[in-house]
Amino acid sequence: MGEVKILKEFYFSQVLNKPIVDVQGRKVGRVKDMVMRWDSLTPHVTAIKVAKGVHEMIPIDRVSSINPQEIRLSVNYSPDITVPLQEDETFIGKWLLDKQIIDLKGSKLVRVNDLALSWVTRNHKQILVLAAVDIGIRGLFRRLGAEFFVRRMKNNFLSWQYIKPLESRSSALQLTRGKEQLRELHPADVADLLETMGYKERTNLIHTLDSQQAIDALIEMELEAQVEVINQLDEDTASDLLEEMPPDEAADILGELSIEKSETLLRLMESEEAEDVRELMKYEENTAGALMTTDYIGFPLHLTAGEAIDKLRELAPDAEMIYYVYVVDEKETLEGVLSLRELIIARPSTQLKDIMHKKVVKIHPLENTEKIADITNKYGLLALPVVDEDQKMLGIITVDDVLELLIPERGKNEFDSWFAVRRRQTKRGQTE
Repeated sequence: MGEVKILKEFYFSQVLNKPIVDVQGRKVGRVKDMVMRWDSLTPHVTAIKVAKGVHEMIPIDRVSSINPQEIRLSVNYSPDITVPLQEDETFIGKWLLDKQIIDLKGSKLVRVNDLALSWVTRNHKQILVLAAVDIGIRGLFRRLGAEFFVRRMKNNFLSWQYIKPLESRSSALQLTRGKEQLRELHPADVADLLETMGYKERTNLIHTLDSQQAIDALIEMELEAQVEVINQLDEDTASDLLEEMPPDEAADILGELSIEKSETLLRLMESEEAEDVRELMKYEENTAGALMTTDYIGFPLHLTAGEAIDKLRELAPDAEMIYYVYVVDEKETLEGVLSLRELIIARPSTQLKDIMHKKVVKIHPLENTEKIADITNKYGLLALPVVDEDQKMLGIITVDDVLELLIPERGKNEFDSWFAVRRRQTKRGQTE
């Protein structure tokens, strides 16, 4: 790379719209933008766009000096010295300034408020490089001409090494280490990012996430935002996400789409998952059937505690809730229930029918949310089984879904303390 020596530093906002003067002192225009090329080493300025002519670009090697007062050329200006934009070049003001970047440390979107530029010598040659992007408040005030108000504030820079080269002139700004660091974010933080993004940025981020992280983030979003995301994705991607989501979540989303769109996505889903979702969509809103999920753990009567624990290890990744194990017969009739704690402390050879609670608190799929809330609160349940007239197990209603429905204006994090109390109450079991 050779030795690099910094000669001068300044900000893009300080020279934007400043006059361009040729060697004879004649004003030839104003700085409309700067053109950048991203080579294997660093992004560097190749030309300056002149405001008075849309297609006029003055090569940077024709510039002798740049300062906050003016840009001075080393030659007399004439149209002959201008050059067109090349395929591998980008306007830095148009495609970098005001673009949003994911601040992975703070789990939020930040905006590029200014650009730090440096005249440097490299291999005995002077070049103008993009040193960093300014994502801080001070950069914003600088652009407004009011930096003196915030001079005591530190600049907040992001070095160009952490930015991917733009693949096209319509590309969004991205971080080089984004995918790896995104995996470390909580799904709720990713959901917050998605909800604050525009259409293009949101779609790009979802395609950056792995499948499970995208699903987890989607589950954390509000229903309105979930519907927006599914509508914005291509049908194959949307159906894949819905297929892997808990059936009740998928049913809620599909219920908000047009009939045509909903049917298209259901046809693209695996038949078994699609059938579960279709069943849930039959129930009216604010009923137990509409609120339940078909993801639950149901084991046969004769299974031993040891065998049940082995099966749990296989089934747990696909189950939404495993605080309770439900015991069913060959017709899926609900016969009993036991908590995970009771299963773990039981002798491995003990059959489930001998340790289960036979009197189970349950609800019919057509019961309303008020009844659901009363039962859940009275017995301190984390999940409430839903059965039909023949006592056949249909699904379970989890306590977080009950709370979200009854207190929609409060975020899920608001429920944490309440949820912790209810978890402790599970030692009371599900018996009346």
